[in-house]
Amino acid sequence: MKKIIITALSIITLISCQSDDQYEDKNIDPKNPTEVSSEFLFNAATKSLFDQMTSTNVNTNIFRMLGQHWTETTYVDEANYDFNTRNIPQNHWREMYTDVLFDLADAKTNNDNDTNPLLSAETRKTKNAQIEILSIYAWAQMVETFGNIPYTQAMNPDQYVLPVYDDAATIYGDLLARLAVAIPNVTNSGFGSADKIYSGDAAKWKKFGNSLMLRMGLRVADVPALAAKSTAAIQAAVAGGVFTSNADNAALAYSNATPNTNPVWVDLVQSGRSDFVIANTLVDKMNALNDPRRPFYFDQNKGAGVYEGGPYGDNNAFSSYTHVSARVIDPTNPASLIDYSEVCFYLADAAERSISGTPALAPGFYNAGITASFDYWAAPNVATYLLNPDVNYTTAPGTWKVKIGNQLWLAMYNRGYEAWTAWRTYDIPGFNLPAISEDPVPTRYTYPINEQNLNKVNYTAAAAAIGGDTQTTKVFWDKF
Repeated sequence: MKKIIITALSIITLISCQSDDQYEDKNIDPKNPTEVSSEFLFNAATKSLFDQMTSTNVNTNIFRMLGQHWTETTYVDEANYDFNTRNIPQNHWREMYTDVLFDLADAKTNNDNDTNPLLSAETRKTKNAQIEILSIYAWAQMVETFGNIPYTQAMNPDQYVLPVYDDAATIYGDLLARLAVAIPNVTNSGFGSADKIYSGDAAKWKKFGNSLMLRMGLRVADVPALAAKSTAAIQAAVAGGVFTSNADNAALAYSNATPNTNPVWVDLVQSGRSDFVIANTLVDKMNALNDPRRPFYFDQNKGAGVYEGGPYGDNNAFSSYTHVSARVIDPTNPASLIDYSEVCFYLADAAERSISGTPALAPGFYNAGITASFDYWAAPNVATYLLNPDVNYTTAPGTWKVKIGNQLWLAMYNRGYEAWTAWRTYDIPGFNLPAISEDPVPTRYTYPINEQNLNKVNYTAAAAAIGGDTQTTKVFWDKF
């Protein structure tokens, strides 16, 4: 909508002004250039994407509660899965389309049109590939969150004011194809110092692209129509090279100075809020395993070694339950879009499916995923933890999906979206019903109110196509 408004205002301005050339220079604001550099737009989109996926502001991001790692204190609507009072789906939709996808699309346009004679064809191509990888991440996240969404018409608001919704599985297949093309096109530093993820490290960008392809391939591994594309994507990703350590994580470093602080610090410390405690869903699971990551995930405000989670979805007194750790609320704490621990669990999954490797390799990848999480949080005693009969791959209860799902969910602490998605993928662990509403755990976001009101025909068709616009309608890849 931002682009539509800008276009409309531009037309009105042109009609109402004289066309004499003598006034042309008077209409140029030197502080607001009409042509924004691709570097600026790429950087802005990067920060918007990381902030949106990291924030814990209940108006825009409640993923930590959907993953049942955190729960609320005074205001509990969101922990009870009330999406609409604060227009949460609408705010997420707007942020991802407007401040991420549109900015990335504009960055590509400006990069294509850049007439700087010092810009080589190789650098232009690499920049576009970096833009493409981030765009695919954002598109995939939107499909995984909503299901069918505007895609083919979404980036052309001048022509399609009310875009149609495309089939989610078709979008996902196209995204996998686009990613396969983009990754080899990263051949030099691209955006260089303007790249706040890898500072222009081409090898790490390729690992990022391949790790994203591995994740996306596994997302659709149980979708018959995409089975061949899933297998091809997973095998190509592994052959191309995925993350091999936490140094490869697709991370953004925040600073002590606003506006570049971690948004969790903004939401909880700068704002002086005490709105969240750790959910009993997570604390009870980690207590049962005597998990050494607890003092790194959580504060010890209840006493040394004492952790008590608030009943999920209840009115929890802030002083009565375990708080988040100092590291999580540090203004400089980095945020990640995908990390090494996550990749290791995906490799274990791919091995169990015999898509990449054999089931005999799965325990090693599983152990590497747990170890990577411990290393990231600087937690001790991982060897002892791996010998715990309820953790050890050979003796832990349940199928391989149960084992991988449990440990992936635990490792995704402070990455609420992936914690929620781990539960949607593996149906593990068992989540609690929220204490007040007792509503089932959502499996998707409902469509924004604005879409229902302003794009009604296309919204109605999309809702029917996915089986109803409800919070418990499963997205196409969530098969079981």
